[in-house]
Amino acid sequence: MASAKGVLVDITRCIDCESCVVACRLYNGLDADTKGGAKPRQTGKNELAPNRWTVVRDNHVQKDGKTVRRFVKQQCFHCVEPACASACFARAIQKTPEGPVVYNEKLCVGCRYCMIACPFGILRFEWDKPFPRVLKCQMCLSRVADNQMPACASVCPTRAIVFGEREQIVQEANKRIAAKPGLYINQVYGAKEAGGTSWLYISDVPFEQLGFKTNVPEKPIPEYTWQVLKWTPGIFIGWGALLTGMYWYNKRRATVHNEEELYAPVDKK
Repeated sequence: MASAKGVLVDITRCIDCESCVVACRLYNGLDADTKGGAKPRQTGKNELAPNRWTVVRDNHVQKDGKTVRRFVKQQCFHCVEPACASACFARAIQKTPEGPVVYNEKLCVGCRYCMIACPFGILRFEWDKPFPRVLKCQMCLSRVADNQMPACASVCPTRAIVFGEREQIVQEANKRIAAKPGLYINQVYGAKEAGGTSWLYISDVPFEQLGFKTNVPEKPIPEYTWQVLKWTPGIFIGWGALLTGMYWYNKRRATVHNEEELYAPVDKK
């Protein structure tokens, strides 16, 4: 049986070169369009989208009374017990023995239960496509299954991204924290959150300052998710229609608002 893999992201080593972003796009054949085609509004280059499975966020945070910049690579966390997979009655999202949580568009029915279930708010929906998909990082399954590191990790010039067996990755994270207690905060994000994730982080500033969700329960969410959703597969049509209606309503409101601003009388004071 394959051993589950993991990745450690050391935020103190990230220099915002975005080599990981480029490698992800090239390896997965993703469109480089900066709009992303993902939301009712245009997405920025540091926001996840159907054609951007990994991004690097630029954060201005406080450390020792000074404002400093910290860069955070973001992608699917690939939970050990993924809530998205437990919520998907079509089995379009599944956890692999190697660690990656992968999406099969041929099985997807577009219910978007996975988006609701994800405790990290990662998955993105192709709102503007006639046959939309829910897309996210696949953790380069074919590479990982061959014991190769994901494309993003393979090009990181500072080794801010380290790949290996998850248990060893957790040990490495704790080893670095113990070796430099004056540098790192005493927390490995992803070690326990949502029952544990395959992507883990260490940092020298509190994770809440970096935009991480800190209210994620430690209990694996699938323990109770499926008990609720397994009896309700029939409501996905109504739920999908509701979300689609909300999208078009919000899009129309935005259009009207922009037109009002465009044609508003100019104050000549």
